[in-house]
Amino acid sequence: MSEKIRIMLPEEEIDQRVRQLGEQISQDYASESVFLVCILKGASFFACDLAKRITVPTTIDFMATSSYGSGTVSTGEVKIKKDLDLPVSGRNVIIVEDIIDSGHTLHFLDNLFKDRNAKSIKKCALLDKADRREVDVTVDYVGFSVPDAFLVGYGLDYDQKYRNLPYIAVLDFE
Repeated sequence: MSEKIRIMLPEEEIDQRVRQLGEQISQDYASESVFLVCILKGASFFACDLAKRITVPTTIDFMATSSYGSGTVSTGEVKIKKDLDLPVSGRNVIIVEDIIDSGHTLHFLDNLFKDRNAKSIKKCALLDKADRREVDVTVDYVGFSVPDAFLVGYGLDYDQKYRNLPYIAVLDFE
């Protein structure tokens, strides 16, 4: 089986949208600071680029979760594989995800950070597959709404490949 890549979102379009999201977050938190929680591994490219575009004081930390086990379909049960190094208590948390589909991970993290006494919790996703939603979650900052396709690039992978592509592409299997 071979793979074919079709560019869906070019690098320039992603860069422009990340810049807009950074400006919006900076306006929304004009006299405050934000704590970006990057969900590894996929959101790392997006979170770092986003952090560079935010003009208010910004802290960033990394968390790894899993809801897929060894399969390609979410089990709905979210597990923490790597927890934060810094506390969220009293902070304006923005959860940064590469892509949201079922909503299970964001729902889990929202409740977790509420339990950990975050001052506020917002969610930011580069890509939103709203058609795949199984859990009702509000995403406060969305880069792009995308169709239900297998996407790679800009942090998204297939079998740990293609993360380094500077664009988002549809991966077709032939």
